[in-house]
Amino acid sequence: MWKIIMPGIAMVAVTYAFARYSFGLFLPDISSTLNLSASQSGYVSSAAYIAYTLALLTASIFIHKFSARHVILLSGSTACLGMLGMAASQGFYMLTFSAFVAGLGSGWVSPAFSQVVSYTMKSNLQDKGNTWINTGTSFGIFLTGPVALMFTEQWRWSYVLFAVMATMVFWWNASVIKEEEQPFSINQSSGFNFRLLIKARFLILASVGIGFSSSIYWTFSRSYLTAIHGFSANESVVFWIIMGGAGIIGGIAGAIIQTIGLNRSYRLGVVVVSASILTLTIPNHAAIYLSALLFGISFIFMTGLFIVWGTRDFPDAPSTGVSISFFSLGIGQSLGSMVAGILIVEISYSLAFIVFAGVGFLFLFCKTTVSSDG
Repeated sequence: MWKIIMPGIAMVAVTYAFARYSFGLFLPDISSTLNLSASQSGYVSSAAYIAYTLALLTASIFIHKFSARHVILLSGSTACLGMLGMAASQGFYMLTFSAFVAGLGSGWVSPAFSQVVSYTMKSNLQDKGNTWINTGTSFGIFLTGPVALMFTEQWRWSYVLFAVMATMVFWWNASVIKEEEQPFSINQSSGFNFRLLIKARFLILASVGIGFSSSIYWTFSRSYLTAIHGFSANESVVFWIIMGGAGIIGGIAGAIIQTIGLNRSYRLGVVVVSASILTLTIPNHAAIYLSALLFGISFIFMTGLFIVWGTRDFPDAPSTGVSISFFSLGIGQSLGSMVAGILIVEISYSLAFIVFAGVGFLFLFCKTTVSSDG
């Protein structure tokens, strides 16, 4: 099991943490270097989310046509190229395009790995396998913090280092992940249609809600700490490291879902995610670090839960279920990043975070489709 999980964790770290979420960590320095406004920063972040959602739309088709292994390797390639482009960016437009390229891999990698897990692991290990691979985001975020400290104000070199690491992870996965033993059936690659969307309507709604409400945290939390709470650069990086390290705990999502059920697990996760966003507005160092701890655990827990939810809704086509869920999550994040940037300019950082926390709490009332889980 771990022969697949370990390179999977590494590839998710590259495509999610390095290529997408690290933008929020380096945003203060990037904004200063390229003279970006808050709204422009939101648009750059949204470009990565848009790429993510577009990649998810094609994930099942590519997996059918080229195999899950090749899609995983394609994910690593686009992440590497996009980060090199970000490192070389001299202005808003090149940065936006590079962020778009970097974001593509995150849309392909999770559906591809869900397919690999389905044909390499026993059914009783698949929930745990999927949720542990998903913690690669947190492992990656945890690593980005020391890199930011090592290259203080040198964000370009940070992205170059990430690209080098992405190349190493690419070759690791290339040597470990084998071709699928059984052909990926045409029924599994049917992609998105109205019938599938109706079947997954509650999964879609929940994913959009969590994506929207969490987007402000990923993009603007560190800028908020330095601009409003008066955190030093090092203090804000420590905040980021705590958030990443805490997310590793979210790998227990599979075990928790098996213990208390999908329904209760979902509601627990929504409460903690929304509370963590609200807690960030408290002008107290202990509360802010608690917010990082809670957000790191709960966001990775929720994305792991969505993977399990998607694979249960579509047991014969796990990559389709994961694609639908993560596509919806990306739509929410893309819209949320744009709205967050505008709200911060119009009403202030604190009120914007409070609004987004309130939106998150609303999705507590969303149903889950697996009624037997209580």
